[in-house]
Amino acid sequence: MAILVTKETRVVVQGITGGAGAFHTRQMLAAGTNLVAGVTPGKGGMKFDDKVPVFNTVAEAREQAGADASVIFVPAPFAADAIMECIAAELGLAVCITEGIPTVDMVRVRKFLEGSKTKLVGPNCPGLIAPPVSQKLGITPHHVTKPGRIGVISRSGTLTYEAIGQLGALGLGQSTCIGIGGDPVGGLDFIDVLTMFEADPDTDGVVMIGEIGGTAEEQAAQFIKENVKKPVAAFIAGRTAPPGKRMGHAGAIIAGGKGTAKDKVAALEAAGVKVSPTPAEIGKTLASLL
Repeated sequence: MAILVTKETRVVVQGITGGAGAFHTRQMLAAGTNLVAGVTPGKGGMKFDDKVPVFNTVAEAREQAGADASVIFVPAPFAADAIMECIAAELGLAVCITEGIPTVDMVRVRKFLEGSKTKLVGPNCPGLIAPPVSQKLGITPHHVTKPGRIGVISRSGTLTYEAIGQLGALGLGQSTCIGIGGDPVGGLDFIDVLTMFEADPDTDGVVMIGEIGGTAEEQAAQFIKENVKKPVAAFIAGRTAPPGKRMGHAGAIIAGGKGTAKDKVAALEAAGVKVSPTPAEIGKTLASLL
């Protein structure tokens, strides 16, 4: 039905009383998310919109509300600590939406993740949405999604929504849509999610959206060639970016002659992935493989 979450996943929102946290909490509730708690230090005991109990710590949210997954809307200077609080509380999943977290902070988080029970999505991402189980952990607009059997994985937020919309217009619903974020240091990567989609009996095909910078797409291409049997369609953003110029994400920079769109497209095509020439043809490209 979905990866990373089930219908029974119990969600806590860190930063629930802030502007972004409050807005998107209401959106998640409207989407049907099983949202059982919020966390804002110093505001434990209140109820958000007279519905969701608020706790001072993630540990309390787990112990008293049974939370096992978190969505993080904590400001950048404190977001790394918020992620590590999830890890310390042994939540199975942490989804960090926050952008602008210092890279050195995320290096600390990566070290803290080692050997833990927690999987991290993000940061600087739209999170994930699983239409078949009505679980939305993040900011993806749920009204453009449809339950189905196509997995979506992307470094870009808005292109995730575009791909979902195109798939839906073609009658292709989604099993799970995951924005992994575009920062240089983060949680789950393309290979991690591709592994899950390949093993998921309810996912028939995958849309993968990458962008210039780094070597994640080239590594994913090699992994697809060796391990993925399901059809994969891809799009690489940033084909017209001037060399050496960062475009949007902190990780979207071409350095040392590596990470160009041309290199990524070539690697994917060599692995048997069909690459869409434009953003407008992402859905059609995947449909042509089914």
